[in-house]
Amino acid sequence: MATTEEKASLLCCQSTAPSPPSAASSASARQPPREASTIRREAAEWDVAGGGDPPSKHATALSSVISPIVEPRPPESAPKGAPIQTMLRAQTSHPLDPLSGPEISIAVATVRAAGATAEVRDSMRFVEVVLYEPEKSVVALADAYFFPPFQPSLLPRTKGGPVIPMKLPPRRARLVVYNKKSNETSIWIVELSEVHAATRGGHHRGKVISSKVVPDVQPPMDAEEYAECEAVVKDYPPFREAMKKRGIEDMDLVMVDPWCAGYHSEADAPSRRLAKPLIFCRTESDCPMENGYARPVEGIHVLVDMQNMEVIEFEDRKLVPLPPADPLRNYTPGETRGGVDRSDVKPLQIIQPEGPSFRVNGYFVEWQKWNFRIGFTPREGLVIYSVAYIDGSRGRRSVAHRLSFVEMVVPYGDPNDPHYRKNAFDAGEDGLGKNAHSLKKGCDCLGYIKYFDAHLINFSGGVETIENCVCLHEEDFGILWKHQDWRTGLAEVRRSRRLSVSFICTVANYEYGFFWHFYQAKSSLVISFAVQEHVELGFEMRSASFLFQDGKIEAEVKLTGILSLGALQPGEYRKYGTTIAPGLYAPVHQHFFVARMDMAVDCKPGETFNQVVELNVKVEEPGKENIHNNAFYAEEKLLRSELQAMSDCNPLTARHWIIRNTRAVNRTGQLTGYKLMPGSNCLPLAGSEAKFLRRAAFLKHNLWVTAYNREERYPGGEFPNQNPRAGEGLATWVQQNRPLEETDIVLWYVFGITHIPRLEDWPVMPVDRLGFMLLPHGFFNCSPAVDVPPSPCDTDIKDNGVAKPIQNGLVSKL
Repeated sequence: MATTEEKASLLCCQSTAPSPPSAASSASARQPPREASTIRREAAEWDVAGGGDPPSKHATALSSVISPIVEPRPPESAPKGAPIQTMLRAQTSHPLDPLSGPEISIAVATVRAAGATAEVRDSMRFVEVVLYEPEKSVVALADAYFFPPFQPSLLPRTKGGPVIPMKLPPRRARLVVYNKKSNETSIWIVELSEVHAATRGGHHRGKVISSKVVPDVQPPMDAEEYAECEAVVKDYPPFREAMKKRGIEDMDLVMVDPWCAGYHSEADAPSRRLAKPLIFCRTESDCPMENGYARPVEGIHVLVDMQNMEVIEFEDRKLVPLPPADPLRNYTPGETRGGVDRSDVKPLQIIQPEGPSFRVNGYFVEWQKWNFRIGFTPREGLVIYSVAYIDGSRGRRSVAHRLSFVEMVVPYGDPNDPHYRKNAFDAGEDGLGKNAHSLKKGCDCLGYIKYFDAHLINFSGGVETIENCVCLHEEDFGILWKHQDWRTGLAEVRRSRRLSVSFICTVANYEYGFFWHFYQAKSSLVISFAVQEHVELGFEMRSASFLFQDGKIEAEVKLTGILSLGALQPGEYRKYGTTIAPGLYAPVHQHFFVARMDMAVDCKPGETFNQVVELNVKVEEPGKENIHNNAFYAEEKLLRSELQAMSDCNPLTARHWIIRNTRAVNRTGQLTGYKLMPGSNCLPLAGSEAKFLRRAAFLKHNLWVTAYNREERYPGGEFPNQNPRAGEGLATWVQQNRPLEETDIVLWYVFGITHIPRLEDWPVMPVDRLGFMLLPHGFFNCSPAVDVPPSPCDTDIKDNGVAKPIQNGLVSKL
């Protein structure tokens, strides 16, 4: 018999595509003619009615690095008058599906084959191979005719009827390649064509579309480099001598954590690929997972040239004794750490006897009228595409095109060496997706689970697969809503359920879990007339109390792992941290995350009818309009341009932001929208001249809004590692001050937490949570949780375990 996990995989993988929903309402906003012609022209450039392949474009490859490639011969066109076919061949991959293992191999082989010399090819190191995401018009056509949700009605109407492409354009890969010999970084675009191209050494199915060398940058570090760096440092004689002074001769006990150098002065310029390792040392212990971070080695300065893998600077600056072995340092089961685990924890099982409520077709997910696609990249990790839901007669209503976490920064607040330079860009310098790990059923996720594997590249160009990397499952989330009539004693209560999509990564000592939660939404055909009259403020407050529970999307980050510690001299105290154990202290620090949200609220493909409004609650001035001095109201401000849209959280005014569609209204005539509701947040606790803010100028505000540009993907620029350019990324882009009214907009929400360590965070930190929510704001005509059915619960379990029938009689309090 198959296990629960096997059954889940079987069920999800065999899900069939749903039938197309009803056409969208004619009341929806119409598409401008220019957009329709654009999509028609792009479709014509592909293969319509049996035409040929798309015309090839000249590659911009550098002659010194790339050799010519024989262009494939396009197939002959079909004879005139041939019947129109809707699909020439089966489309195996949606345009937004992550690259498969074979596709990654093809891309790597194509780039290697394009190397002008054997030396160039041998020097290639592959930092990233990721899907080169197509234009949104390609995604729209794919969703209309080739893949779920099969919604041709979403496309704009054109003269002469719809243009139905026979096949989608070939998928493309984007590669970041580091040349270890020349210390150059290049970006390649490779078309994963179905046509074989003749190259050196045989045939492959790729074609170089473009390539360019990016000057004055360093790409993210790789795990292979980290391992090699550790070995180089351990073998360095002066380092071994310094450790011997501290009583350590067994190098197997030493842990070398390479940290990117950052940028503090011209000495850190990207002309060299640098790492400044932190050193730790385990004790001789029988514990299989001894916490080596409990013994930091301080006073040793090491600088490693990662290109040539050699120590170029070394100094034993100060002999700081190793902290004594802390008996509370380990976190493994009791018998392995010299402790005893509690014995009164009873099993808690999550059972879904009829299976899950979600359906999965490839990377397409459907649940409770929500539907979206799952993606994965080495840098961001989990990506959510094409978020929408089916809303009765209104059809498929879009919310967002793309959601992801694009950067995180961890600055430390201790000015002492080496802690002042600990300001890691964990996404841009390392990669959240590259550091993801396999999730274990029953630990990271509970219930009926669907897992997704992730295919990534290693530094040498080989494909590595992280099995069970992304977890999809349903969770009970307590009470959804409840009301009891105090006159009759009758009560109605519903339980909340959410769909969670998540992955977890480990970056050195810290673990980060990234979650997107979807809450139940209903069809707008079910209309409640419970509230017949309302004032503006009263309606908003009541609807928020319901929509806060459901119809929302929640982004959540969970932080756990091990503190990054420093060593103390006997009797020493530092005010920039918390003493955790004898000789150990944890410096204060902050964690910042950036969510990039390419919004499309109530927009059909090609429409750009969104705007952003900021709301602040104002207290009414005393006077005849406020004779009781109790009045307050919500004041709106339209954010018309990028510079005007830079904003910070303000709990004193309950500040939040609404993304509205300027052409769609609800039953009250108000514009439909989704509200960005901040959670707990903070700003950098550093001076304006802090070195890390040169590269992280985006941390200066909690909210940025930009007009969509497919090249603007990362808030600190694509290569923050050793970046000497101040303010690159968001801070530079918004200087264009592009208009934001009726625009394809992108929200960048920066949220963080200030961590003042406590003893309870040692030896491993309990999970801390932070995030934000996207709440429907006038998007529905009433509470989206009204149609959730009661739970099938007929008994009340008493304390002694005996079931007692529920008394359904009326209990009057009158």
